[in-house]
Amino acid sequence: MRGPKNLAMAVRRPDGEIDVTVKPLPSIYTGRMRRIPFLRGILVLIEAMIIGVQCIFHSANIALGEEEELSGPQIWIVLAFSIVLSVGLFFIAPLFLANISDTTRDSTLLFHVVEGVIRIGIFVLYLGLMNLLPSTRAFFAYHGAEHKVVNAYEHGAPLEVEATRNYSTAHTRCGTAFLLAVLIIAIGVFALVGTPAMWLRILSRIVLIPVIAAIAYEATQLGASHSSNPLVQAILFPGLALQKLTTRQPDDSQLEVAILALKNVIEDEQPLKQSAIS
Repeated sequence: MRGPKNLAMAVRRPDGEIDVTVKPLPSIYTGRMRRIPFLRGILVLIEAMIIGVQCIFHSANIALGEEEELSGPQIWIVLAFSIVLSVGLFFIAPLFLANISDTTRDSTLLFHVVEGVIRIGIFVLYLGLMNLLPSTRAFFAYHGAEHKVVNAYEHGAPLEVEATRNYSTAHTRCGTAFLLAVLIIAIGVFALVGTPAMWLRILSRIVLIPVIAAIAYEATQLGASHSSNPLVQAILFPGLALQKLTTRQPDDSQLEVAILALKNVIEDEQPLKQSAIS
């Protein structure tokens, strides 16, 4: 759970106890730049990648009862591999697949629409395949627990297992909705590039990712702040529906872990106005 200044992580240890780690966030994620529109979207993307990898390995080490943790260089290697794989799978591959289709050669707009549909299709298929792995299903259940607990907190419910059970596993500020916004907005941004030489198109798919992330973040936050509007609800619906693939119904033990993480954020910095994208 991320607060304005600190990060709290709760992990179930092999002996059944819950290990809690609370640490301050680096100033780049909490300072002045984090409040500048559009720039903050790029910082959120960087934060999600770096801190996300660190938390995943830290929690895995605790859950497996291992004392040795990955060093800085190892984390950067994993992060670099993840970035290359993500860009290749979700941005470069759809470009080549759309390029080999005869139906897209006579229309620039059609080319980018087909590329975008392929990109979203690959993303949905990827999430579907991840749900086949038992370890990933458990990860998604903890993700669902996070959302239930945050939803309960934002509705003023007590942070207790029984009180959080019936809340939704979907949340408007979820990272899944953010990623879907990235994929959709990419269609319009790449359409502005047109269809130059292939090497330029490949380059654009790489260098424009921060721009797309910045726009997507602002769109996601704007939608979340007006989520009671019927039109906005319709726009947000695909992102909320997609969370069925990235969240699962948690059990009480998983809710307990999520509650403890949020409680430690709240206790450390009051008041907590808004949870981060998870």
